[in-house]
Amino acid sequence: MEIIAWLLIILCFIVAFIGLVYPIIPSVLFLLLGFLLYGLFFSFAELSWWFWLTEILFVILLFAADTLANLVSVKKFGGTKAGLWGSTIGLLLGPFVIPFLGILIGPFLGAVIGEFFFAGRDFYQAVRAGIGSLVGFLTSVATKSILQLVMIIIFLIAII
Repeated sequence: MEIIAWLLIILCFIVAFIGLVYPIIPSVLFLLLGFLLYGLFFSFAELSWWFWLTEILFVILLFAADTLANLVSVKKFGGTKAGLWGSTIGLLLGPFVIPFLGILIGPFLGAVIGEFFFAGRDFYQAVRAGIGSLVGFLTSVATKSILQLVMIIIFLIAII
């Protein structure tokens, strides 16, 4: 039973990292599920209040990093709210329309379409905002992967 428990916990962590590039998967919730499974299968005694407080602060930081990376990048590259909305929609739809590459093409095209058609920007400005969206997404994935690794390390320190 112990092996099955660890396999489920590790599976939750793997799904959390897959969720970094497939935003439809709530990655941080799978991390928390892995922690809860540990408590249910083994013991919550090792997961003290400081552990939960730290992990909750990291969850908040993950959400903030995700939002800020995209917002700052689109704005830095001259984008507007229309580009930001287009990027978000493209991020959610892209992987379903074009498997694998859609995660990169979707936010770019979404931002370009949002800027060009809804914000009335010229094509150059729209493409520039699309590049900003792509940079924001890649920055967000890198930042969130580091934060998730730190969360898992904190978990491992708590249980050892």
